[in-house]
Parts: sequence; C-alpha cells; structure tokens
Amino acid sequence: MRIFFINLLIVFSLSATAQDDGNDIIRNTGDVLQYAFPIVSIGSTFLYNDPSKPKMQLLKTGLVAAGLTQSLKLIINKKRPNGGDHAFPSGHTSSAFMGAAFLERRFGWKVGVPAYILAGFTGWSRVHANKHDYWDVLAGAIIGTGSAYLFTKPYMKNVDLNMSLEGNALSLGLKIQLN
Repeated sequence: MRIFFINLLIVFSLSATAQDDGNDIIRNTGDVLQYAFPIVSIGSTFLYNDPSKPKMQLLKTGLVAAGLTQSLKLIINKKRPNGGDHAFPSGHTSSAFMGAAFLERRFGWKVGVPAYILAGFTGWSRVHANKHDYWDVLAGAIIGTGSAYLFTKPYMKNVDLNMSLEGNALSLGLKIQLN
C-alpha cells in the first residue's frame, strides 16, 4: 500500500506586532482562520476520486452559508458593539464553521475537533475585537455548521490534523493516507 503524506492547510505567519494587550494578533488570526478552513475544504475535494461529488457538496454548503449569512445581515441590520452595521450573524464565524463542519463530515471527529476549536477561536476573536456579541457568533456557527450538515456526506479516510505554534507563527497540517 502506498502512503502519501500531504501537508495541506495553511502555514501562515502572524508577524503583526501586538499592540496594547495583543488585540491585533487575535483579530488577525481570526481573520485568517475564516478563510483557512474553506480553502482546506476546497483542497480536500480534489484529493480523491470520490463518487459522492464533494465539490458539489462544498459548493452547495458554501452558497447556503454565505447566502443566508449575508441575507440576514441585510434584513436584520443589527448594530455592532463598535457602532458599525450588519452585525448579525457573524460572517467570519459562519465561514470558519462551514469549513470546519465540512472537514468533520468528510473526515470524522479526529479532524473535526481541532477544526471546531479553531473555528470557535475565530468566533471568539470577533467578540474580542468588539465586532460582534456572542449571539452574532452563535448564529454564524449554527449557519456554517448547519449548511455543511445539510449537504455534506461522510467520507472517511485515514486523516490527521495537526497544529504547532512557534513564536507568532501557527502551522496547521492535514495528513491524509491515499491508497
């Protein structure tokens, strides 16, 4: 049996200098993670010759999550804690949880647990940055997760998600055994 170890995910450096109590690093990490899981989800759809059509599953998941999130933002137009508009629901959180839930549905809880933890950090970073309250974040998490559960079929392979933190750099890796 051939084994290929593929390191996907994103290696990103958070070299931004922390100001005051580190708000910039937290906010920047949340900003990056909102895109990291959807990007990894896209990459994972190209790895297998899977008859369940994961690309279409991801497309439907993403369209529903983004469409519902943006529609609710316009319809409700809740004020942000910092005074801005369109707080409800959190788009960053919706995007991060959509990607995390897609990965969990496709590859199981071994990948899902760390993905959900990082998606949760994304939501918390939005509250910490004074862009949202916890209701906005909870709604984004429900929309992102719910959309993935509507359209994504499980597809198990031998996978492992790992993380490492060195200074201000967070490395994420996805190791997948291909047959």
